[in-house]
Amino acid sequence: MKFIYNVTANIDDSIHDEWLKWVKQHIPQVLATGKFEKATLTKVLVEEDMGGLTYSIQYQSYSRAALDKFYEEDAPKFRAEAMKLFADKMLAFRTELQIIDEYTVNFT
Repeated sequence: MKFIYNVTANIDDSIHDEWLKWVKQHIPQVLATGKFEKATLTKVLVEEDMGGLTYSIQYQSYSRAALDKFYEEDAPKFRAEAMKLFADKMLAFRTELQIIDEYTVNFT
């Protein structure tokens, strides 16, 4: 069974460019932990009342055990780094998704 660790972050306009540059370096660091097989960075296309821009980073884990190990061994360090760099200019929340089925289009 695979899981998605989803991080949704609202970024203040004043740090947007800096944050986007940082997150593009951060995602490979998270993947380097060996607990995820891929990640997808997306921009949320709904305007937030609070302003800023919102992004979602979806990390697909190999298993529940791998995700739990990430929480135990790596997550505190990564969260502390983001808070140190962006503090009150970034609001993030995390959710877990369980993949039930995956479908692809096959035109052959």
